[in-house]
Amino acid sequence: MALNLEWLRTFKAIYEQGTLTQAAESLFISQPGVSLHLNSLEAFTGYKLFDRSAKRMVPTERGKILYNFVLEPLTKLETAEQTFSRSTRSERSTISVGMCFETFQYTLEEHISKLPFNLIIKFGDYHEMQHDLDKGVLDMIVTPHKGDEKNLEYQPFSKERIVMVGGPKQDTKPFHNFLRKKQLKEATGWLKEQLWYSTAADMEHMKRFWHINFGSNLEFKPNFIVPNISSIIRCLGCGTGLSIVPDFLCREEINAGKLKLVWEGAPLIENTLYFGTRKKTIYAKEIAQIKDIFLRQMN
Repeated sequence: MALNLEWLRTFKAIYEQGTLTQAAESLFISQPGVSLHLNSLEAFTGYKLFDRSAKRMVPTERGKILYNFVLEPLTKLETAEQTFSRSTRSERSTISVGMCFETFQYTLEEHISKLPFNLIIKFGDYHEMQHDLDKGVLDMIVTPHKGDEKNLEYQPFSKERIVMVGGPKQDTKPFHNFLRKKQLKEATGWLKEQLWYSTAADMEHMKRFWHINFGSNLEFKPNFIVPNISSIIRCLGCGTGLSIVPDFLCREEINAGKLKLVWEGAPLIENTLYFGTRKKTIYAKEIAQIKDIFLRQMN
């Protein structure tokens, strides 16, 4: 196994910055990448180079010796790179942002080509995204779930209301008649006879809406399972059927008459949406631009 120069650069950054997170920020790479470089260098040298404490990476005696040995040549190399680099323009920064697929489509998709930096979007489970944000894999997340991680902060910026929607040709008069007479048993019986749409990845909205409004667990399976909420909205627009979705994802279709707002529920079900970021980041300017797009699109 040959010695990799990047391992030494990373080692120097950890030694000088004191933590893996700060080293990653100074090198413009992910924290897992920093850990990988350090593990590879320790495997190459056969020595432990740092003692990992709760707050800092403390260099061992072998680590101190290695740092003193590589400091001067690495410094000269960095100076040579700056002096003889042919690049006259600054590199575009790259940030990684996590959110659900539908939120991306509704807010960021049409604006990506105009951003002055590179953007990587990750879709997935909210708790997994919070973990990736805490570890430095992601730089920002958009989530309805506020965590309690010490290194993260959550900024509320909007609310989503969970509502029942239907196709434009869906007859909802019987349902509203039952509600007006406070006949919930008859109302739920009528709902069960209708065609329902949901997604394979997330039925949480539907289960929660049903439990809060009708006081029971969901006792039937949707007729159609489609990839995402955007698919539900398009399918419902073709005629009849019902679904439970966040209102901001279908507001335009409802206003245009392509969807019918069937019922908002009683009580109303609302989620607060948060921007999740690390408290210390080198991408504050880029993150601010992403936030601005969300604020313009959703408020």
